[in-house]
Amino acid sequence: MAVIRPFKALRPAAGRAVEVAALPYDVYSREEAREAVQGKPVTFLKIDRAETQFPEGMDIYADEVYQKADEMLREMEADGVFVQDEKPCYYLYELIMDGRSQTGLVAASSVDDYMSGVIKKHENTRKEKEEDRVRHVDACSAQTGPIFLAYRAKEEIRNLTDRIKQQEPREDFTAEDGIIHRVWVIDAEEDIQQLTAAFGEMDHTYIADGHHRAASAVRVSLKRREENPSYSGEEEYNFFLSVLFPDDELLILDYNRVLKDLNGYTGQEILDQLSRVCTVEKAPESPWRPAEKGEMGFLLGDTWYRLKALDSCRMNGDPVESLDVAFLQREILKPIWGIEDPKSDGRIDFVGGIRGLMELEERCRRDCAAAFSMYPTSIGELFSVADADRLMPPKSTWFEPKLRSGLFIHKIERQKQDPVR
Repeated sequence: MAVIRPFKALRPAAGRAVEVAALPYDVYSREEAREAVQGKPVTFLKIDRAETQFPEGMDIYADEVYQKADEMLREMEADGVFVQDEKPCYYLYELIMDGRSQTGLVAASSVDDYMSGVIKKHENTRKEKEEDRVRHVDACSAQTGPIFLAYRAKEEIRNLTDRIKQQEPREDFTAEDGIIHRVWVIDAEEDIQQLTAAFGEMDHTYIADGHHRAASAVRVSLKRREENPSYSGEEEYNFFLSVLFPDDELLILDYNRVLKDLNGYTGQEILDQLSRVCTVEKAPESPWRPAEKGEMGFLLGDTWYRLKALDSCRMNGDPVESLDVAFLQREILKPIWGIEDPKSDGRIDFVGGIRGLMELEERCRRDCAAAFSMYPTSIGELFSVADADRLMPPKSTWFEPKLRSGLFIHKIERQKQDPVR
């Protein structure tokens, strides 16, 4: 059973959400983050990326950076920018992009569910990224970035969600990128009990995005349990900030690849190599967006090709190896480009679908030799991989729209001990 519970969210004061809400900390480079906070005195990005408050060149992992994040969060709460709800609540969080809506339940999910596998994962975490968020959560004694969870849609939950959304939202604003954000507070005890019970009937929920944030929240929880051997399990650090979305409302975009060179081959030799595992034909239009699973676009020079994986090279019975991104790595990138580990090989880069195919063309004009446009991984494929306790290849999914940080903060009990190292 999936354990969730309401919590007393620290939220922007009325009318302040549009100033506070920020894209996730990890979508920005160091330079982009510094630029993004300019002229925005209460943007949450200042707390998520506190190195922006120091001179350029500051070590982003210095103790002072995490202390500054805690200091700014406390100051903004003291100044009334943030206000904590008086009783534990659930919240609905709706995002609308290009007229398409998805609505998630904001709740505290169980750390024990993460460790026992009730909450399913589909990718590994990188040590340095996980360590950064561990120190941030521990220094602030707050989980500031929501973990994006998915579940198989249930009519009972949808009916309750639809009823609550008939009320006026507590927050309703349009961000700079045109995404509409709305928030409803669920404080009626009957509704809270009904939602808790409905999720309690689920075998699993799934991390869609936020593996590093989830892992860091769990590590802080385990540290505080160790420091408090008599813990009851009811402490807030035993739960983490999450937004749970029904699978049928989610949008996964393509996650495309660009290659810095042709690994010593000529263009024609690359096409000949590709023809061993794919049908290769000039694309009927430019740029070429794949229309179905098993199809890819390939940009070489200024020409787009349509690739279709040969049946003999596909592994349809395996939840991981049947993924298009796995086929690309196994049959093309490794044998033709010699890319053994796409996470560490500097000759490959990844371009999220939100940037569009024109970005692939721009990269090939500027600093790359070729590009692949991919058909998006489906949420069903993600569930299948996670249910098999397997891991997806790196950069398999790109979810849109992105959840904003700063709209909901889950405070955990402060400790006197030094932060996690």
